[in-house]
Amino acid sequence: MSHVLLVRLAAPLQSWGVVSRFSQRDTHTRPTKSAVVGLCAAALGRDRTDPIDDLAEFVYGVRADHPGTPVRDYHTVGAGRYPIRPRDIITDHRRAAAVAKSMEAADGPGFGHHELSGWYGAPKKIAADPASGTLVSGELSRRAMITERWYLSDAAFLVGLQHEDKRLLEQIGHALEHPKQLLWLGRKSCPPSGTLAAGIEPGTLSEVFASKRLLPGPDGSDTSGRRPWAWLQAAPGTRGAAPVNDQPVTFDPARRTHATRWETRTRVTIAPNATDWDLIP
Repeated sequence: MSHVLLVRLAAPLQSWGVVSRFSQRDTHTRPTKSAVVGLCAAALGRDRTDPIDDLAEFVYGVRADHPGTPVRDYHTVGAGRYPIRPRDIITDHRRAAAVAKSMEAADGPGFGHHELSGWYGAPKKIAADPASGTLVSGELSRRAMITERWYLSDAAFLVGLQHEDKRLLEQIGHALEHPKQLLWLGRKSCPPSGTLAAGIEPGTLSEVFASKRLLPGPDGSDTSGRRPWAWLQAAPGTRGAAPVNDQPVTFDPARRTHATRWETRTRVTIAPNATDWDLIP
């Protein structure tokens, strides 16, 4: 018999990247299966190189109780003046030449206290020089790097992990409330709030999603009568199913791999006798 572990993912900010480059990092409209499997693996204390076959077997679903509001963060990296450090001079010959006269004329302590007027940002892309082995900077620009990052504000999702092994689901549910590693919702700047493990229910994803009331929203508004969207993993070839490339194969940084799975989108009609929540928001 199948059981479903319910996971509450709510926070002031969360971000589920799909195409995340340094200069522009997006967010999906909902948590991805890869991200949730990674969340469970971290809670269990697994290393990125450890196998995740058992976790990847889950039939995955997510119900968007409160989709949240997209928020754009105009982000700068490396801007601002700061005290000169030995590393900054060693790796950046232009900075070393500019600071030589300035430090000779300065009174008091040097490193850690002296600022070089008109210079911004720290040396970047530091690596050993092929000829000498000396650490040098591959990026001597004094301009700040500008990035664009997207988040979901005040969102709350109900994730379902369906599996026949109830004991494994219980183990994961306990780990989510007693994690062995730090947990975050997509990025390290997005820690989860309140309860994560929201119980284990018998049945399928569609049955369990219909049997639970909507999660409380950030503003405490009445959610009765609402029919939220849900995305349910389906077998390949299922009518109306669409491909999604977020089936994790391995999180090993040297060979991180994802495969394609299939999912359907549907409106969930909450049953009149649906059970309410007793969770820490």
